[in-house]
Amino acid sequence: MVMVKRTKSMAVSIRNPQKKVKLNLPRLRRSVNKVMAYLGLKDREVSLLLTDDEGIREINRLYLNKNQPTNVISFAQQEGEFKEISPFLLGDIIISVETASREAELGGLTLDDELTYLFVHGLLHLIGYNHEDSSSAEEKRMFDKTKEILNYLKKPHINI
Repeated sequence: MVMVKRTKSMAVSIRNPQKKVKLNLPRLRRSVNKVMAYLGLKDREVSLLLTDDEGIREINRLYLNKNQPTNVISFAQQEGEFKEISPFLLGDIIISVETASREAELGGLTLDDELTYLFVHGLLHLIGYNHEDSSSAEEKRMFDKTKEILNYLKKPHINI
């Protein structure tokens, strides 16, 4: 299922081919749109793929040489030699709904909260935040921005 909704030139394409976990896509869309608006990204586009563990494992293996599932992967359009192709397309975020479901249960969260957190995490990577192979200052900057967004969404209970 593909849900694309334009809101004042902002588009987030949500694809959910996985059938293992039932999702409330309208609620997720509202959270995604709030995050995009809060960050001033109304003129940007993001693709969000909600997949299962096997789907994300295959993407992880093909593109990152890691043969295992993970919770979220993001691919920025604005990197390297292709960054001028579309200044409006930020990139792709892929979330394993199966992994998110397990992590939500372990953390005492709803699946909606976990998916929102993972979207925020992936989106921050797309706009230049980093915590891997970076200084502790950069990691703190990403942590602080994540907490700021979660507080804005009235989700301060999400521990990161």
